[in-house]
Amino acid sequence: MLKAIFFDLDDTLLWDQKSVKEAFVATCKIAEERYGIDHQKLEEAVREEARRLYSSYEFYQFTQIIGINPFEGLWGNFLDEHDEFPKMKEMVPHYRKDAWTAGLKKLGVNDPEFGYELAERFPEERRKSPFVYEETFQTLDTLKGKYKLLLLTNGSPNLQNTKLTITPELVPYFDQIVISGDFGRGKPDPSIFEHALSLLDLKKDEVIMVGDNLMTDILGANRASIKSVWINRHDKVRNEVIPTYEIKHLEELFTIIDELK
Repeated sequence: MLKAIFFDLDDTLLWDQKSVKEAFVATCKIAEERYGIDHQKLEEAVREEARRLYSSYEFYQFTQIIGINPFEGLWGNFLDEHDEFPKMKEMVPHYRKDAWTAGLKKLGVNDPEFGYELAERFPEERRKSPFVYEETFQTLDTLKGKYKLLLLTNGSPNLQNTKLTITPELVPYFDQIVISGDFGRGKPDPSIFEHALSLLDLKKDEVIMVGDNLMTDILGANRASIKSVWINRHDKVRNEVIPTYEIKHLEELFTIIDELK
């Protein structure tokens, strides 16, 4: 019998990709005004340089285990005091400046001071643009009180809590919030799912996991023998990871829940 629902946060309940995109557009348009360079080309260049730099750092392996992507590094402060977070906190201001400066350089603009200015502007823009999918609150309203709800998110506790602080309406829905950086391993490691089950004192067949990412949310749930619901809003092509259910809209969850009753 279904007793609880585990939800992923980014791009399942929060529209993180849109928030990042809007922050890039706002920041890159400043460069377009100053230097006449195409803001879309600058965004592409900065994204590329950010990925390249990020994967060169000694803490990269740790970010893979916890699940922290390069674009979170462009606005997170990583004020967590355990594991590799202090190294990230120290390196991140340089990383931001270097990524933006290198992106500008790719388009023929050699101006490290301006690179620094954009690097500092991007986090401000990201904090100003928290987007939540329109169906998120309606879905949670319907589920609250009928099922235990647990938020299971990969990332730095400091950064994930920042996302929740700028969307404060989300937090009260959840009985528990599990952040991979607190636990020490991220999805798809089955141990974080087992930890989440133990917090709610539930068995594997009493929960479902809802998430947008096949390689973390769905693969992890599969490994932990938990039923999985893949929310595929953008018609992505499925890979070798097979979810128990696939939906395009959060409200389709109710049909699945009725089936499981």
